[in-house]
Amino acid sequence: MRILTADEIRKAEEKAIKKYFSEAELMNRAGKKCVDKIVKFYGREIDGKRILVFCGNGKNAGDGFVIAKRLCQFGNNAEIVLCDKEPTLPAPKKYFDEAVESGVKVISFTDCDMDCALIVDCIFGIGFHGEPKEPFHSVFNAINESGAIVVSVDTPSGTDASDGSVTNAVRANLTIAISTYKYCHVLPPANEYCGKMTAVNIGIPNDCYSESALTITKAYVKNAFEKRRLNSNKGDFGKQLNICGSYKMPGASVISAKAALKTGVGLLKCAFPKSIYGVLTAHLTQPIFAPLSENENKTLSMGALTAILDEMKWADSIAVGCGMGVNEDTQLLIHQIVKESEAPVVIDADGINSVSVNIDVLKDSKAPVVLTPHPGEMARLIGRDVAFVQKNRIKCAASFAKEYGCIVVLKGANTVVTDGVNVLVNTTGNAGMAMGGTGDMLTGMIASFIAQGMAPFNAAVSAVYIHGLCGDIAARELSQRGMTVDDMLELLGALMTEFE
Repeated sequence: MRILTADEIRKAEEKAIKKYFSEAELMNRAGKKCVDKIVKFYGREIDGKRILVFCGNGKNAGDGFVIAKRLCQFGNNAEIVLCDKEPTLPAPKKYFDEAVESGVKVISFTDCDMDCALIVDCIFGIGFHGEPKEPFHSVFNAINESGAIVVSVDTPSGTDASDGSVTNAVRANLTIAISTYKYCHVLPPANEYCGKMTAVNIGIPNDCYSESALTITKAYVKNAFEKRRLNSNKGDFGKQLNICGSYKMPGASVISAKAALKTGVGLLKCAFPKSIYGVLTAHLTQPIFAPLSENENKTLSMGALTAILDEMKWADSIAVGCGMGVNEDTQLLIHQIVKESEAPVVIDADGINSVSVNIDVLKDSKAPVVLTPHPGEMARLIGRDVAFVQKNRIKCAASFAKEYGCIVVLKGANTVVTDGVNVLVNTTGNAGMAMGGTGDMLTGMIASFIAQGMAPFNAAVSAVYIHGLCGDIAARELSQRGMTVDDMLELLGALMTEFE
């Protein structure tokens, strides 16, 4: 699924209108498709109950007039609420007149009784930016306080389609994107206003679109996996080296290791400070263990470098940084690992913090590097604050990846995966995954897929999608508050059947 700015979708629609359809035809298609989605999601809850379709006076309102008329044709009690004035643009006016002629009731917002089961938000579309003026500020507040189910058409009114900024906006339970996703659907803070996301295809041909960011699809991920041959052995599925853990954070090493094993790596070797040997062996039986020398902080010491460089020659992929700690020794180790490794390196957590001290080391790498920062770590990498990163997630990740020749997995709601040229945005996952350990799990998965022969970019994309999907299943079965990383790991092995 494409992700477009307001200007990009406008240009696509203009091409479609010029070559294939009238504007009114596209509007009619959008309205009808939205009704199908509304009925699919909320049919039983709205049957026979009052529905309010809030409309402005722009093109988005045209979709609303089609929706109101069609809902009434299906036997629903739908009314049009005009927030400002009657439409004057030709296509919206056409469908407004048709709705009125068919008997749809029209009321103004100032006279509106908000008691209803469902509100359809067709007030603003992709053209909104800035702050809402009256009466729209009051309209948004009234909708949000109504207690009704709210469905926004294309974008929640009040959100900026291109950059995701919000001052006041409609909070939707469901947002129905028309043709493609927009950046407000995947960028904070607007993505919090969208509720569930779905999209409708109104038939705009591919030749109307320019290159854009994409969402990760299940089909993309499935295509990244090769079917396992009958005559296989453990060596066929890769050798992964995890350099993770410290006395204070041994669990990070355990989680990363379990994630690698649950996603099919053939051989896993865990390198770690010797003082956590008991913890790892109590929770893991399948890996090869490499306890190494440690410093007074009980993190890996510089004395472990020779052994680590030796182990790296064995590996097809390397995961480093999870729970590793940050001090002079670990910083020097990370820098040498990045510079010397001939296998792709996946760097997380303390590994990223160590890299940020001497970021140019990334340009000295011999092999592909995958960085998996959360917004705070990304901020340290680029020398900005978290607010800047969150406001410019795609730009920050892509420009950094391009400058340093690496793959960036910028974690968070709608994780961004980019190599500086290609940009993919994830739509799986939920707030229940915002807990310690989920990043360690993701790192283990990415390195596992690389070890099994997947290209690093595809490995990152696939791991991000499956990781989020695993979190969604855990939340559905247990709740967002009650789920743990161990729960996700328990589900992960079975989930992989969907990608074999």
